[in-house]
Amino acid sequence: MSGLKQELGLAQGIGLLSTSLLGTGVFAVPALAALVAGNNSLWAWPVLIVLVFPVAIVFALLGRHYPSAGGVAHFVGLAFGPRLERVTGWLFLSVIPVGLPAALHIAAGFGQAMFGWHDGQLLLAELSTLALVWYIGLRDARSSANLQTLIAGFIVALIVAIWWAGGLKPAQIPFPAPGDVEVSRLFSALSVMFWCFVGLEAFAHLASEFRQPERDFPRALIVGLLLAGAVYWGCTVAVLHFEAYGERMAAAASLPEIVVRLFGPGALWVACTIGYLACFASLNIYIQSFARLVWSQAQLRPDGYLARLSARHVPRNALHAVLACCVISSLGVYALKINLDALIVYANGIFIMIYLLCMLAGCRLLQGRYRALAALGGVLCLLLLAMVGWKSLYAIMMLGALWLLLPGRRTR
Repeated sequence: MSGLKQELGLAQGIGLLSTSLLGTGVFAVPALAALVAGNNSLWAWPVLIVLVFPVAIVFALLGRHYPSAGGVAHFVGLAFGPRLERVTGWLFLSVIPVGLPAALHIAAGFGQAMFGWHDGQLLLAELSTLALVWYIGLRDARSSANLQTLIAGFIVALIVAIWWAGGLKPAQIPFPAPGDVEVSRLFSALSVMFWCFVGLEAFAHLASEFRQPERDFPRALIVGLLLAGAVYWGCTVAVLHFEAYGERMAAAASLPEIVVRLFGPGALWVACTIGYLACFASLNIYIQSFARLVWSQAQLRPDGYLARLSARHVPRNALHAVLACCVISSLGVYALKINLDALIVYANGIFIMIYLLCMLAGCRLLQGRYRALAALGGVLCLLLLAMVGWKSLYAIMMLGALWLLLPGRRTR
């Protein structure tokens, strides 16, 4: 899709994807995994990467051959026609009212840890975060990529500092022998940890903005995936070593507690700042991806308000529309005091459904062994939907409602 600048390189792509995957999970999920699986969680991370790899390869191949700001919706449209393309696009956008308020609340929670903010102060922090996303989004994709590459460096530096100050050595890693792994606890950990690798679908919307998408997009996706997996594994080792987890401890407090234990109370602001930046990076790439999806869908009416680009070739009007939805959703959640835990589960069902649609598109568009990988990825997505349980009905009902309610429309 023409119009957007092609200015992203390999390093910037790695920074974008790795921060998208680390995001809100890097401070909390290692402690949650340790709580449900203990030392078995050290095996769960490499097992999870192996399971996610077929899905990642399919995303990489589709983004390489069919780069578009439409992301998964574009792939689905090529495979199954324009109607399902629009349904997929709107399905992804339906995450805004249920997923983004929860992510904003997690990000603002680091302000609560540092300054003791509550209620209205947290809401103001959430709205300020959206204002910062707006400011960066008005510039260009390269500005976001440079910032998120820097944030990825901060996250890696924090984990390296914890290992160094804590004297962690390979011989001290409590790896259980393969025969001692408890399979039931391993699967319990996998069900918690999969959400760390939700972010591939957002990254797909940036494929058309790489200078050489056929070369750099798949490389950035695979390297970013492996980098994020290594960081999560390193965090889990630290959490287990310092026993910074438990039912009486908030999961997101595990890494800050380790930092305070190693470097003193004055270092708490460092951990909380990096935690906030990690959450911000994930929010930023999602909101920018939503804006590009809205812009790509609006190309059916090239003269429309949402189809216009700014002087910097940024979908400014689409970004304004997405941010307006975020503000309204955040204010609604605050006013109605909605349970954010439930919102996260419903959003996860949507993400799995989008992954499933992408895998089905891969079965139609790819050939040979890559088609087999897409089929394998589709089976994995079906299993994940089953793991979500009855709450996955939200995604299924949303898909059916969009199919019935969205009118058919011809493509350009």
